[in-house]
Amino acid sequence: MSSEPRTPVLQTKLPAVGTTIFTVMSTLAAERGAVNLGQGFPDFDCDPRLVEAVTDAMTQGLNQYPPMTGVPALRAAVAAKIEAMYGHSYDPASEITITAGATQAIITAILAVVRPGDEVIVLEPCYDSYVPNIELAGGTVVRVPLVPGTFRPDFDKIASAINSKTRAILVNSPHNPSATVWSAQDMLKLQDLLAPTDVLLISDEVYEHMVFDGQAHQSAARFPGLAARAFIVSSFGKTYHVTGWKVGYVAAPASLTAEFRKVHQFNVFTVNTPVQHALAAYMADPTPYLQLPAFYQRKRDLFREGLSRTRFKLLPSQGSYFQCVDISQVSDLGEAEFCKWLTAEIGVAAIPLSAFYGNGFDQRVVRFCFAKKEETLHSALDRLAKL
Repeated sequence: MSSEPRTPVLQTKLPAVGTTIFTVMSTLAAERGAVNLGQGFPDFDCDPRLVEAVTDAMTQGLNQYPPMTGVPALRAAVAAKIEAMYGHSYDPASEITITAGATQAIITAILAVVRPGDEVIVLEPCYDSYVPNIELAGGTVVRVPLVPGTFRPDFDKIASAINSKTRAILVNSPHNPSATVWSAQDMLKLQDLLAPTDVLLISDEVYEHMVFDGQAHQSAARFPGLAARAFIVSSFGKTYHVTGWKVGYVAAPASLTAEFRKVHQFNVFTVNTPVQHALAAYMADPTPYLQLPAFYQRKRDLFREGLSRTRFKLLPSQGSYFQCVDISQVSDLGEAEFCKWLTAEIGVAAIPLSAFYGNGFDQRVVRFCFAKKEETLHSALDRLAKL
């Protein structure tokens, strides 16, 4: 007699990973009819011209595999944009790769360079894919906290974390979740710190076009000593309000790009063709990304003005589309419990900053996303006015 069919038992490769707080909060928000300012994506449409450009590409028959590295016209457009904005020249053929979003770009860079036993520095709080990516590559995660309260880089702590096993450091500016922005002075300090080492830089710059109050984004591409060792990651989804298209890119020196592409070709191989052609055509006009800082600053200012009438203490929002607030004057609850209470009782979903720390460090700060229509923001502010 045959026994019952049996599914083999797996030993998980990611034992610390469960259901994320984003899923928990979004589910709760949907159940309670709350305004979801938790997850970071727009609730408004992209430019209709961009959708028309995709349709045009499809109708023209551009529906088969593109080159593994990306459509040449799009790689050329990316290289031209980087040179115009940051003054660094990348060869579109050998130094720009189109990716299936920034998250794929980051794991591909990590898989390309990190071996078992290598250490990779992450600056906490950090985006939730970094740590699992490093663990999947067999690397050891070295967590260095940003300064609590200000979320500025602590270069003494970063320096003390670097040793002969350090393979790479991940830096994110404008920063998710804190909405802080690295200054030119910060980038120069990082450049000096890494100069005598072989440490690689993975620079997550997906919010590059959301820097406010007249400041300039300090891309790693602006600093020759950083550009020479960096994988610079950005996202068309963030820039053009099409997060669901999952298209991004990586700029890196030719030798680093060659290793990146070895993994990329067996990881996703390539990225959908008509969207790449559409983005290439759309990028001919720089106006949409040049106007993005003002577009999001208006939303930030509207949201901050409304929040100023609550007991929340507003932290600076220098870049990205996030606003963090200190909840100490509003509640005695910890961050995660407060977010659940806020969603269920007030009808607005936020994300606890503790979710971005490996040890769940709770500093009584939560994050809102203001990449929403004005009516969505007004609706949320009307509810938050009770506080």
